[in-house]
Amino acid sequence: MVNEVLNSLLREYEQKKVNAELDLDRRKDNLYKLIPRLEEIDNELNTFAINTAKNILNNTSNSYTIDSLKQRIADLKKEKESILLRNNYDLDYLKPFYECKVCNDTGFTLDDNFNSTMCNCLKQKLLNIAFNKSNIYNLEKENFHNFNETIFSDEVDLSKYNFNISPRKNILNIKNKCIEFIDKFDSIDCKNLLFVGPTGLR
Repeated sequence: MVNEVLNSLLREYEQKKVNAELDLDRRKDNLYKLIPRLEEIDNELNTFAINTAKNILNNTSNSYTIDSLKQRIADLKKEKESILLRNNYDLDYLKPFYECKVCNDTGFTLDDNFNSTMCNCLKQKLLNIAFNKSNIYNLEKENFHNFNETIFSDEVDLSKYNFNISPRKNILNIKNKCIEFIDKFDSIDCKNLLFVGPTGLR
């Protein structure tokens, strides 16, 4: 079930990424028609990038060649930024508008060692789905701030409750354990919390 949910979300992410990139293509086409020089700059940048890679792979480049290519690329990027700003476009206008700027709508991020980690945006979506399936709702009303221990008896009756403390004292102990569990939830030493008992008990 978990794998099905995750696979479904990843398909959504893939579609979002495709949509963002198709949107970029449309914006590029429109902007290139309005300002042809931008297309020329992008084509030049692509050509320089390919030539630089070829020179490095073929060992035909020297430090002067690489430095001059880097300088030319920097000049073209500056010109591109200047054109965008002069025409009242944001500098990111010719980049994909991903919903998540952290993972670029892939659901995963890579660290410096190229290890893949689930992005917080995907974790949140999984959490939201789990939350919606948990039958927990109306948290603005049903929370510890509105917890009313007075509905529990403060009478100690061992024969009736099988405890030598009152139900009120017992429920307050349970409440404190729950809060402690929440506070330490991120700790690797935190143990699970399990509620047991007949159905319908408070």
